[in-house]
Amino acid sequence: MDPQYAAEARHIWKTYVPPRGQANTVQGELLRAVEKLYDEAYRNGNVNWGEHHERLLAYLREKLGRSGIFDNESSRQLTKDLDRLADFEHPCVENDPFDRVTYRVIDWCRAHPDPVPHKYDPELHC
Repeated sequence: MDPQYAAEARHIWKTYVPPRGQANTVQGELLRAVEKLYDEAYRNGNVNWGEHHERLLAYLREKLGRSGIFDNESSRQLTKDLDRLADFEHPCVENDPFDRVTYRVIDWCRAHPDPVPHKYDPELHC
């Protein structure tokens, strides 16, 4: 991962992602979603994949994909990467798709430097 993006991701994680449960900000919840999907793929081979992982993907698609801040190529690559992560029967164990989605999260956070409140999803349990 690019060192600048990695440093910003660590800052967001420390600042906005709680030890357990959903983040109070969109910034934190976006990064938490990527990390939850990464953990499930790498640590579990997606054996626990379910509705909650689908909700995390939908959140990423909604907040990033519909943000309007990315150029056409970045948007196409984001969709491709999220589609790859969604293929739960073939867990993504390459870093590149997760890194690129994380880059888009950081780009979104750069475009929204002030904390944006995240609406708690009572149906999300991961």
